[in-house]
Amino acid sequence: MSVKTERHNHILVVKMARPEKRNALNADMTAGIDAAMNELEDDPELWCGILTGTESVFSAGADLTEGPGEPTERGGIVGLINRKRSKPLVAAVEGVALGGGVELILCCDLVVASSKAVFGLPEVKRGLMPDFGGAFRIGRFLPINVARELLLTGNNLTAERAERLGFVNVIVEPGKALSGALVLAEKICENAPLAVREALAVFNTEVTGDESTSWKRSDDAHARLLQTEDLIEGLGAFFEKRPPKWRGR
Repeated sequence: MSVKTERHNHILVVKMARPEKRNALNADMTAGIDAAMNELEDDPELWCGILTGTESVFSAGADLTEGPGEPTERGGIVGLINRKRSKPLVAAVEGVALGGGVELILCCDLVVASSKAVFGLPEVKRGLMPDFGGAFRIGRFLPINVARELLLTGNNLTAERAERLGFVNVIVEPGKALSGALVLAEKICENAPLAVREALAVFNTEVTGDESTSWKRSDDAHARLLQTEDLIEGLGAFFEKRPPKWRGR
């Protein structure tokens, strides 16, 4: 199984476990995340969730060979990207979180990261753009010019800088992201669960609003990129481990 779950009292830990592929998001991963998130939402004894990866990587993003599979009924892309959640979700990040990995984190409410964690949206280096909502959601989590920096350069953000900018709540020693996230989740679970959910719902609705227009713009832009020669070159260069030769067409 590429996704595993553990219960810690009222907390559900959801672990992406495909380390041989750096937790790349494929159809099996999508099904596993969707099932885990359904369990979190539907079980009244679960009050908070944690999404994490392995001790060396959170997720390197969508599997460029297999693709992420079809969107799920309740969670949409990767079982989480389009999900309507009521319970808090904490990201516990070790190692790299790239592309779709970052876009999963953008679906979470709090972030605990190892001091060695890095965050990036490298899609432009492949002739693509973030199409799991990252292109319009990243600006809600980072200062505008920093969000543009990630989108336009494809460069990574260190955990230290991410915390300084307010993207990461807590930095911990390498290997301690999950334990740090459990401490934070337990703090949440000390409070009245219904009150937590109502407060979170009001806040997240204010922050997110109606994304339908943003999704249309993102989907249309992604569709245009899928027709370009640069996409073929970008993916070819990635798999052949060489610098791409862009043509702008």
